[in-house]
Amino acid sequence: MGGGFQLDKNELKKLSYDDLRQIYKGFLHNQNLSKLTVNTAYSDTFYLWRKGSKELFWDSVTSVDFENEAKTTLIKVLTENSTGDVNSNINGYMSHLRRFRLFLDSDGTAESVLKKQKKTGSRTTTRKKKIKVDVPSPSNEQVDYYLEKWKELENYRLQEDALNKLFFELCPENKDIADILIKASTLNNFYSTNIFSIYPVAKHIHELDIDSRLEAGDAGLVADIQQVMIGGKKKNFYSFATKYCSHHNPFAYPIYDSYVDEVLRYFRNRDSFFNFKDGDLKKYEKFKSILIAFQSFYDLDEYNLKQIDQYVWQLGKEYFPRNYGKKKRGGQ
Repeated sequence: MGGGFQLDKNELKKLSYDDLRQIYKGFLHNQNLSKLTVNTAYSDTFYLWRKGSKELFWDSVTSVDFENEAKTTLIKVLTENSTGDVNSNINGYMSHLRRFRLFLDSDGTAESVLKKQKKTGSRTTTRKKKIKVDVPSPSNEQVDYYLEKWKELENYRLQEDALNKLFFELCPENKDIADILIKASTLNNFYSTNIFSIYPVAKHIHELDIDSRLEAGDAGLVADIQQVMIGGKKKNFYSFATKYCSHHNPFAYPIYDSYVDEVLRYFRNRDSFFNFKDGDLKKYEKFKSILIAFQSFYDLDEYNLKQIDQYVWQLGKEYFPRNYGKKKRGGQ
């Protein structure tokens, strides 16, 4: 790259984690790199920031003795946070940091991205103008990043704490229809699942006598719960049924919703991690097997299905946003 100017490092250092990543992503797309390399660099370049601190990241990439200091810091942070082979991972992270240093020394190629970021003040505004969604590849670092983000979502975290108290402590069984009604009503309210007549749903669940099946993790139970007769018409409350089962046995019943649906179809189309039809995601036993295949394909076996569920849902919420207003993990 010739002519032009260098990016102002001091201005870049003032940016937030998400804003800097978005600007760097613009730079990566100008380098004729493969999509996989761009996605990996978008995540792994900032490992020291995620697992250490903003200061640790900037001190390493701007160090006069970069090669030695960055490597020493990465070894320390990887040893503390990774279950993998540190020595086999170190070279990959170093190569990403070297590329970032080239970005810091680059000329006007990235200027327009920086100016646009300052003008809009939002990385979301920039992303929505893109026609094609570009989601980072699943990895341990990506899952860890989004699980940490989950802890910062106070409203979702406290809502889940409240539901855990209700389902695990106050009303763990489904023998009393009053207990079922309380749980179903709370789920319907918290998740905005738009079930306008909740009593028939609670009565239906009560008649199924589900406790032993829940404990066994019977995936077929979801299909039995989701079909409810209301006013002489059969209603399909699929997403609600997955939520009701999940809050009794979260490690056996991942939650289905539209965000998760979008992400699984996206990676099927991009990486061919599993061959399935769109409609298979609306059949719970197939949906669960697809999610397990996703977990296996991207070597995410150290995480349970609840964690995979939280990760995938946040990906969908970030990269496939929809105008749901106050709606959370909604849908019937």
